[in-house]
Formats: sequence, structure tokens, C-alpha cells
Amino acid sequence: MEIQFTDRELDIMTVLWDRGPSTVAEVRDALSDDLAYTTVLTLLRVLEEKGHVTHTEEGRAHRFRPLVERDEAGTSALRRLKDRLFSGSPELLLTRLVDDATLSVDDLERLRDLLERRLDEEAP
Repeated sequence: MEIQFTDRELDIMTVLWDRGPSTVAEVRDALSDDLAYTTVLTLLRVLEEKGHVTHTEEGRAHRFRPLVERDEAGTSALRRLKDRLFSGSPELLLTRLVDDATLSVDDLERLRDLLERRLDEEAP
């Protein structure tokens, strides 16, 4: 299943992933920009309609929680990026990543370690 979020939806999902189940007011307070309460509520309802969040009632408030794991959303986003921007080539994606001048030597070493670990897992 392909999972897609708008930038605003992703902001809200990030709050839910980081904080756990939250009310509209708690999500609003955790966002870095000053969105109206009704805007946050509308976005949460849209996410709920898409099947990405659900809520439980707590008195007059609703407590929203994610139904999609962060890793699952990240995997879906990475596949979309690879397919659309890099013609489906993982090699082109990885090449672009390691050519990025902002990566430190430590970052590159961690990437190498991850690749070596994966190769060891796949070896017969």
C-alpha cells in the first residue's frame, strides 16, 4: 500500500509519532507554526478518512493516534522517490546520497557499515 502525506499531514503525523496519542490542542501546541485549532482538526479528520489515524473520545475531546508506523510511511516515501526521481534505480538514489557534500566521514562510514551488514545477510 502506498502511503502519501501532504507536508501539513506529515507535520501532524510526526507529532503523533513523537508524542503518541494526542488531542487536537496537543497536536496544535506541538507544531512549530501557529495553525488554527480548526485547521488542525480538519487535517486530523482528513488523515482519519484516509485510514492513517483513528481517535478515541475522552469527554468532549478526541485523542488521535497513528495507524501507520513511521517506518512504513518512510519505506513508501522512499520507494516513490526512487521510482519517480531516479527512474526506479536504487543505484542512482544511493549515488546521489553519497555524493551529497553535506555527509560527514562518520555518516559515510555508517552507510558503509549498513551496506556491509546487508551484504552479509544476503550472502549464501
